[in-house]
Amino acid sequence: MITTEEMLQGTEVTGTPIQEFYHGSTILITGGTGFMGKVLLQKLLRTCPGINTVYLLIRSKKGKDVEKRMDEIFEDVVFSKLKEEVPKFRHKVFAVSGDCSLPKLGLSAADRQMLSSEVDIVFHGAATVRFDEKIQVAVAINVSGTKNILELARSMPKLKAIAHISTAFCHCPRKDIDEKFYNTPISYHKIMDLVESCSDKTLEEITPSLLGDYPNTYVFTKALAEEVVQEECQGLPLTVFRPAIVVGTRNDPVQGWIDNLYGPTGVMVGAGVGLLKTLNCNEKCIANIVPVDMAVNALIASVWDIACNNNNNNNKNNNKGDKTTVPIYNYVSSCDQPLSWGEFMNLAMTHGMAIPTIRSIWYYSFRLTKNRLLYLVQVLFLHFLPALLVDTVIVLARGKPKMLKVVKKVHRFSDVIAYFSLRDWDFTNKNLHALWDRLSDEDRSLYDFDMRTLNWDEFFYGYLRGVRVHLMKDDLSTVPQAKIRWRRLYWLHQGVKLVLALLALQLLRPVLSYIAMHIFT
Repeated sequence: MITTEEMLQGTEVTGTPIQEFYHGSTILITGGTGFMGKVLLQKLLRTCPGINTVYLLIRSKKGKDVEKRMDEIFEDVVFSKLKEEVPKFRHKVFAVSGDCSLPKLGLSAADRQMLSSEVDIVFHGAATVRFDEKIQVAVAINVSGTKNILELARSMPKLKAIAHISTAFCHCPRKDIDEKFYNTPISYHKIMDLVESCSDKTLEEITPSLLGDYPNTYVFTKALAEEVVQEECQGLPLTVFRPAIVVGTRNDPVQGWIDNLYGPTGVMVGAGVGLLKTLNCNEKCIANIVPVDMAVNALIASVWDIACNNNNNNNKNNNKGDKTTVPIYNYVSSCDQPLSWGEFMNLAMTHGMAIPTIRSIWYYSFRLTKNRLLYLVQVLFLHFLPALLVDTVIVLARGKPKMLKVVKKVHRFSDVIAYFSLRDWDFTNKNLHALWDRLSDEDRSLYDFDMRTLNWDEFFYGYLRGVRVHLMKDDLSTVPQAKIRWRRLYWLHQGVKLVLALLALQLLRPVLSYIAMHIFT
């Protein structure tokens, strides 16, 4: 294994098989400014000192050019360990202005020629992850973007490997999901034609019929993107990596790092601050979550695998027109370390209540409800009516109401994730296990992705602290103050319950008196 110290000293050493594979490589990453992309970037630069260059495909956003956006991502704490171990890494990283949703990736002729001639490894992770994204936007980024990347990859004479980052749930209408391609109910060609020929209003109207059994545009377009990969894979050293629900880091480079409120993390935060009281969820179903650092390790290894162990056979078969030889890796927890949603929330509650946040607005009171009707009743009484009451008080005090708006947003978010919290899937991950078996002992240590060794209790200890510190920006030094606040909120919570119970008793007194009179007389 090549260490950072040896690299800085210029010592001639032999690295692990994965380090040797990446040595001298020029890498293109799309989605490098995203959650998983940041962890991938720092891991490659930190553990593979022989990497020559990394190009990040970045689009201008909110008036910021690509250089400014790239500089900003390196301010994140997730790069702190990289800065300590490899302080001169910046000369290896370059921003390239582009947009996956545009024809030819929106690249200038010079940049396209440069990438084509220099790049030998591609990580395609750019995607819109909004579940409720408009169909035309999701198709442009997730489907057309994938097609555009493969078109560029085909022009790279030095190409050793390309990884398409998909999702384990891209075929979620199925119960069983193996590590293979599946047909989509409608071809990506037809969807792209519709997007080009129909107005935005028409597309909005027909989106439900286009989705069919798919719950949202995200998983639907990710399934179509896999169809693009399947159709365009001939002759390319290509792999598909399907992570499940990606959450905070286990321990690398820092414990519990996370930078977004997506999925179950948003549920934890909402419940932790006292805003979210109920969720439409089956507590017995499996929460297929995976730590982002372990997922990235598996991704890095899968690229090594396709180039060093599968490449020759794949190219031989692909040239014969066989579209089923692309290695697909399902990176899920259900196969090796299953965790139910009930266990998820119990662990979150246990570790969260030990370090309550100073930002709490109410005491923790949360429940998982499988029955849809009962859930809607709870939403009415536990979310909307209290929010309406608070907004009424704010209006009377001549303030601007906001709680009802917040609750509506939380409710939309809850509805989006309900599909995944009420179902179970039968995944297989034999390819992933075979990949693990092919790793050397040194690479297993450096790129550990074996879910069988993960201790959920230890993970949640760091996960909840990471959410508090990195996401909520609430340092652990405020815990004593937050506990005092929580005790006050607890007694206020109990007081409100007592008042409501007495009020309910008063309202029911005539009914109870009538029943008692007829029973005992």
